[in-house]
Amino acid sequence: MRHITTRGGHIISDPPIARWLFSNTEVSWIWLILRVYLGWQWIDASLHKLSDPRWMENGTALQGFWIRAAGLAEGSKPLIVFDWYRAFIQFLVEGGHYVWFAKLVAVGEFAIGIALVLGAFVGFAALFGALMNWNFMMAGTASTNPLLFVIAILLLMAWKTAGYWGADRFLLRVLGTPWSNASKEEPARAAAPAPQVQPAR
Repeated sequence: MRHITTRGGHIISDPPIARWLFSNTEVSWIWLILRVYLGWQWIDASLHKLSDPRWMENGTALQGFWIRAAGLAEGSKPLIVFDWYRAFIQFLVEGGHYVWFAKLVAVGEFAIGIALVLGAFVGFAALFGALMNWNFMMAGTASTNPLLFVIAILLLMAWKTAGYWGADRFLLRVLGTPWSNASKEEPARAAAPAPQVQPAR
């Protein structure tokens, strides 16, 4: 592993406040509060969608949202600022992708909320939640999305301890991370004795 170092050869490390906030279990109660709040916001947003046929059957609710956002109705002004994102939404509308995408949104919101409340795989849940907030904002919807996006990013940065008072306290110990094997091999190689060369006779 290569580190960023100063000219004097000192490794540039995280500031103490960052280590205290994002890697210290003593402050994990802060992330518990934010995590449960964010999780409930997602659950609350999903409940009416899961019981609404316009979301779970024909997707017309999402279709209407996309049409308004992209300004596809005659005489309407698009809410989306970026042309490439507007073209992407128009492609989804014209292809009828709102039918399956609406189900994905509803179920995804509920799954993110449950994972955050339980503290299970908080990093992944926060990442997907932030991605959904970003898409809502890109579509011209502010509402609570900016606040929820910031909370999700903070939870993502604190992924190691954000679920300490939750399922991650056990899941991370049992399952580890995809990159944990690589981190174990490096010290092992460093500790391995160098091969001995026999002197010539």
